[in-house]
Amino acid sequence: MTSEARRFAFVQLDVFTAKPLEGNQLAVFTDARGLSDQEMQALAKEMNLSETTFILPGDPSVEARDGVRVRIFTVEEELDFAGHPTLGTASVIRDRLFAPEGADMKRPAEVALALRVGRIPVTFSVDKQGKIFGEMLQRDPEFGPVHPREEVARATGLAIDDIDPNFPIQTVSTGLPFTIVPLRKAETLLQLHQKFSFSTAAPYLKQASAGFLYFVTRDTAGLTGDAKGARLESRMIFYNGEDPATGSAAGCCASWMVRHGVTKNDEQVMIAQGLRIHRPSYLHVRARLEGEKVTGVRVGGNTAEVLRGEVTL
Repeated sequence: MTSEARRFAFVQLDVFTAKPLEGNQLAVFTDARGLSDQEMQALAKEMNLSETTFILPGDPSVEARDGVRVRIFTVEEELDFAGHPTLGTASVIRDRLFAPEGADMKRPAEVALALRVGRIPVTFSVDKQGKIFGEMLQRDPEFGPVHPREEVARATGLAIDDIDPNFPIQTVSTGLPFTIVPLRKAETLLQLHQKFSFSTAAPYLKQASAGFLYFVTRDTAGLTGDAKGARLESRMIFYNGEDPATGSAAGCCASWMVRHGVTKNDEQVMIAQGLRIHRPSYLHVRARLEGEKVTGVRVGGNTAEVLRGEVTL
């Protein structure tokens, strides 16, 4: 005799874009009750995306207070927090769980997720193009060490003059640490894949507690189309390749920008990411500077559903 097959529905989205087949891909399992930790990790590896999330519906009164419980996995590990999975999963909860198809229900203006870092709210509005725009409020940042340009250049394969001396190379965390590496020219960002190897940089990242590297440049005059007007262009390369959009890093970068004068207090600006791997992503960020403290870190964007399916185990 064989036991009855278990079936788990999922939705696949493109996040930080309003257009399908752009942005960062995300698989969301809409009801992961019954899956073990090992099965979630195996499914994330099976999906082979930057991240896969698992919604664990619970008591409505608890969800109203703490948020809907969600777990986030990369192909190798579970994360305490990640940006595009938070935005994408909140949009699925808003559209499919709170107001399922065919139900005459008003979708909520805010959806909160209960993540390992705590409660993360996502608010929804309609943008100037008439698209649904979600914006997450991330944790207040923790500013970590400033890294010597010489050491970062050596670890990354860059020339020291490639790194902009006007701004610090600094580790920041709003739930997941990233080290912001400011580059002087867009050309360096374009050629990054020829110079930078994550495996080569990994020993430095580990000993310096630097998390992942988030490369940015203010040299955006050459950007066109939807990317025109971006304050920064960014790239993030990690053990699973290049990430088309990194919402957690964008929150860290928003904090870094307002702290170091790249943006004004609570000024919303756009970071363009994924352009060089043909997955253009548009992350809208802002943060407040109150004295020496940075707070109100917000990262927003659109999502586009591209696929629905079911896994049989």
